[in-house]
Amino acid sequence: MDSIPLGALFGALVLLLVLSAFFSGSETSMMAVNRYRLKTLSKSGHRGAQLAEKLLAQTDKLLSAILIGNNLVNSAAAALVTVIVFRLFGESELALTMATLLVTFLILVFSEVTPKVIGASWPERLSPIVSYPLTFLVKLLRPVIWFVNLFVQAQLKLFRLNPSAASERSMGVEELRTVLAESGALLPSQHHSILTNLFELEEVTVDDAMLPRSQIEAIDLEAESEEILHQLSTSHHARLLVYEGDPNNVIGILHVRRALARLQEEAFDIDVFRTWLREPYYIPSGTSLYIQLTQFQVTRHSLGLVVDEYGELLGLITVVDILEEIVGEFTAVMPGDHGANKRQPDGTFLVDGATSLRELNRKLKMQLPLDGPRTLNGLLLEHLEAMPEAGVSVMIAGYPVEVLQVQDRMVKTAKVGPRRAQQ
Repeated sequence: MDSIPLGALFGALVLLLVLSAFFSGSETSMMAVNRYRLKTLSKSGHRGAQLAEKLLAQTDKLLSAILIGNNLVNSAAAALVTVIVFRLFGESELALTMATLLVTFLILVFSEVTPKVIGASWPERLSPIVSYPLTFLVKLLRPVIWFVNLFVQAQLKLFRLNPSAASERSMGVEELRTVLAESGALLPSQHHSILTNLFELEEVTVDDAMLPRSQIEAIDLEAESEEILHQLSTSHHARLLVYEGDPNNVIGILHVRRALARLQEEAFDIDVFRTWLREPYYIPSGTSLYIQLTQFQVTRHSLGLVVDEYGELLGLITVVDILEEIVGEFTAVMPGDHGANKRQPDGTFLVDGATSLRELNRKLKMQLPLDGPRTLNGLLLEHLEAMPEAGVSVMIAGYPVEVLQVQDRMVKTAKVGPRRAQQ
């Protein structure tokens, strides 16, 4: 040692500190890297990502190699500081103590904290890079790693710990929700909305997305022929329900365009008209949208009638209704809407009382409660605890709601104002 120039010793000390920083940063970046993003890079053919993925598949060997290297480097740095101090100051205990404190500070700041912060901040960039030297190091130290791991595995067995079972990284729905919520600018807002709606598909039922019975346009076979023909010629729907006398007594589903085409070739006959009907498809109330979408796919139906436990007709739902719950509204505004649920010049909204609360929340970006009634009319009845009258106002979840029109014991139209800050 005495023959080695002092400058070379200082250079070796700097090199050891750099190596220590490499091991510290590598350990943090490899442990902090997003495994799924790394897997994506690996599948795309990124060599560094493939090596990193292999190293993380054997975490015990990876950590052993890093820690062996780091401890050897730090021990060598401490020994080298002792040699430098003895060369400069002789066997001075004070000088040795001060030098030990100095090298501890250097290791802590430059070889531990700083590289670990860098590794934790950019793990996806660093882990594929450091995987090359780490792969070589794992191969080089294989005998030493095997010997060290003998004692590690013995201790784990002694405490009945199973690292392989604990390291299984499977993500449930809630974890996926969290990942999606934290995706931020990495995901377009429309894609974010669609994925969020997909996760909620099992929690939403057909009752939440169906067209209520009161809004269903249907043909009564007991009506006059002229009335039926007029209804067919003026309908804006592709299919219509057909019932006889009682709306619960649904006879079938009529394809309007085909019926009009046939009526151009032959005269209207009620008995022939019955043969044009397709048997209705019924859906139990409370069925989740996810299950119903699957059922539509299996049964090849695209329209179903929602009924309760007593067989009473509650509403109608189509494949389009379920898709709109996922991707948002994409159908054209039908004649007769007249700008329903549109913002008024004063910032309020004129809303149909039969509109579902989920639809209001989705279209108008509101936050009305969804744990009770499903429509605005039902929400008003729950809060008023009486039959509503025109002119009555109520505050619901911070939104001022004024009843404008009542018809058939139901709120026909209401005015909803912007949300106010809750006191």
